[in-house]
Amino acid sequence: MVDVAGAGAPLVLNGVSLALTSGAGAVEILRGIDFSVAAGERVAVVGPSGCGKSSLIAVAAGLEQPTAGSVRLFGQDLGILNEDGRARLRRGRVSLVFQAFHLLPNMTAEENIATPLEIAGERRAGAAAKDWLDKVGLTARARHYPHQLSGGEQQRVALARALAAAPSLLFADEPTGNLDAANAAVVADLIFELTAQSRAALVLVTHDNVLAARADRCVRMFDGAMTDGR
Repeated sequence: MVDVAGAGAPLVLNGVSLALTSGAGAVEILRGIDFSVAAGERVAVVGPSGCGKSSLIAVAAGLEQPTAGSVRLFGQDLGILNEDGRARLRRGRVSLVFQAFHLLPNMTAEENIATPLEIAGERRAGAAAKDWLDKVGLTARARHYPHQLSGGEQQRVALARALAAAPSLLFADEPTGNLDAANAAVVADLIFELTAQSRAALVLVTHDNVLAARADRCVRMFDGAMTDGR
């Protein structure tokens, strides 16, 4: 396995802390996180609810600015970039999948996948969307709108949309959290199979230890700190 701290690591966090202000004062969400991911590595992040797992993803993806420490995404220090710069860095290289599916309700499954590709200038967006629907087993549901799909089907569309952009790094935040056991198993299989095929690195936040055990490496968080990992 590639050394996660070595050259070419798509994600490196050093001493990252995050504090949010409240009426009672500052609340520490993340505390001195050191964490890195190698190219193509699949890492699971586990821990109890409220321990900071989702905040870790938000900071690592540049959606939230840390109050201390540094985040390097593909070698670029996110701290010196503004919001537009961080968005440009993510474009085509980073994708996210959440517990909530975030599909556009007025677009079909195929359009939900094709539209971001069209915006990115992909000439074969429609064909690519069809290919990805086939990969997640939803060819027959291409013309269906989100409200016509089950939760598991919606998450499969969301996963196809995320991976259609051919990212080098996929963040998945409790992607099976809203699903029943059968659909969760299908989505989990697809996440690991498709990231292996595309060689995308994966940061998977989950409370499911069985799912986490499928990753190359598992790190644990408690009370905003990382108790295990590199």
